[in-house]
Amino acid sequence: MTSPSSSASAIRNLNDAMRRAGPSCGRWMMTDGVVAEGPEFMLLAIRAVQAFAAFTSDNDPYGEHDFGAFDLAGQRLFWKIDYYDRDLRCGSENPADPGVTTRVLTIMLASEY
Repeated sequence: MTSPSSSASAIRNLNDAMRRAGPSCGRWMMTDGVVAEGPEFMLLAIRAVQAFAAFTSDNDPYGEHDFGAFDLAGQRLFWKIDYYDRDLRCGSENPADPGVTTRVLTIMLASEY
């Protein structure tokens, strides 16, 4: 049986790997508000997510590195990783298992949340 801490550690490692690799790894989405800011803004947002390291007990209470917030060009942005089954039909039964999980990272303006 997997302990909660080892599960959180496995999820964190998978999330960090996806996030650092960028859009070439996993599914990355941007909301209409982020896209409306233009290609340069979008690229800077991706880079900010890749470099994000400001995890605290307030924004990462389960230690999974699945959420972050940052400021870019006068805008507050959030990013979030969600876990779906391989067919993207429902939530993953085991986010620590990449064989049954598709990660989706979404970047959004805080105002869109």
